[in-house]
Order: sequence, then structure tokens, then C-alpha cells
Amino acid sequence: MSLAQILDPLRTPLFTVLDTPVAWTEVLGFGSGALCVLLVARQHLANWPVGIANNLFFVLLFAQSGLYADAGLQFVFIALAAYGWWTWTHGGGPGSGTLPVRRTTRAEWTWLLTAGAAGTLALTLLLDHATDSTVPFWDALTTALSLMATYGQCRKRLESWWLWIAADLVYVPLYAHKGLYLTSLLYVGFLALCASGLRGWTRDLAARRPVPAGAVA
Repeated sequence: MSLAQILDPLRTPLFTVLDTPVAWTEVLGFGSGALCVLLVARQHLANWPVGIANNLFFVLLFAQSGLYADAGLQFVFIALAAYGWWTWTHGGGPGSGTLPVRRTTRAEWTWLLTAGAAGTLALTLLLDHATDSTVPFWDALTTALSLMATYGQCRKRLESWWLWIAADLVYVPLYAHKGLYLTSLLYVGFLALCASGLRGWTRDLAARRPVPAGAVA
């Protein structure tokens, strides 16, 4: 049996939304994606294997929809998930089994923004000249923002949630434009989960700040 025959059932439409068929890949991507973000917001280690499964579903979905940068991005996400899985369990330093929430440093912001701008430009040119993508800039921009946010998530940087929110605000209309209505709806839900995660990580960071000497409890 060929790989195409194995994957064909995942492409089978289950129902339609606004006259557009919704396949198993989109449904499974919807469910695993929502669960993954919920687990990240709660700082649960299981978000990484769930996220890897989500990435594999989205490889199929995005390749079918002509979102080539987003499809290729999933393989980078899988590599970053392995890195994030390790840092969340080993990156807290000597004597610590977990990685604490921290703020993004000025140096990190400098190289993240520089890399993000360069990556967006390079990907836009590549998609525009080497593929039949109809949305090269927006595909490239969301790719760059997602990579920046995922790095921050791997290092438990608080501001990674703001980067995800920025990416999701573009993803929602982009996926609707490509006819991926269920995935577009999923990213509306992601926005709410990102806001919840931002609040939770902010509280966690505040709770770990040392109380000034002489402060009244």
C-alpha cells in the first residue's frame, strides 16, 4: 500500500461549511491544536507531543490548500517541539527540574525582530517566484511570526503570547480566504486561549518575584 493510499482517508470530506468540504485533516488539526494551546497555557508538558501530532495533520492540510510556507513550517515546529520539550524539563538550571516563565530580553528582541523581518522578506520572494501561492506575503509573515512565538514558547518567554496573538489575527482572515473555515474558526479560539495563557503566565511570573525587604504582607 502506497503512502497516498494510507493518507487518502484523512482527505475524505466529513461535512461542508459554506459549501466548502471539511476533511478529517482539518477536523483532527482543529482538535489537537486547541488541546495543545490549552496545555501550553497551563504549562503542561504534554503540550509538546500533542503539538507534534497537530503539526503532522497540518502538513497535509496546508499542502492541499497551497499554503506551502505554512506546510513546511510544520517540520520546523516539530524540531522546535523536541527542543521545547527538552528545555521545559532541563532548562531551569542547576537544582531545578522545570523552566520558569521569564520576560524576553532586549538582546532577544533585537535578533528576533531582525530574523523575523529578514525571514518574511526572503520567504515572500521565494513563494512569489517559486510557487503558485496567491498569498506570498501573508503566508511568509505568519510563518515568521509563528517561528518567533514558538521560540519564545520553548524558552517560556511571556511575550511569546503577544507574538501568537499577532500571528492569529492574520491567520483568521487568511484561512477563511483559502476556504479553511474550520481552521479559521480554530484560530479565533486560539486568540481566546492566548489571552488566557498570557494572563496565567503573567500571574506565574508575578508570583515568583521576590517580596521587597520591609514590605507588609
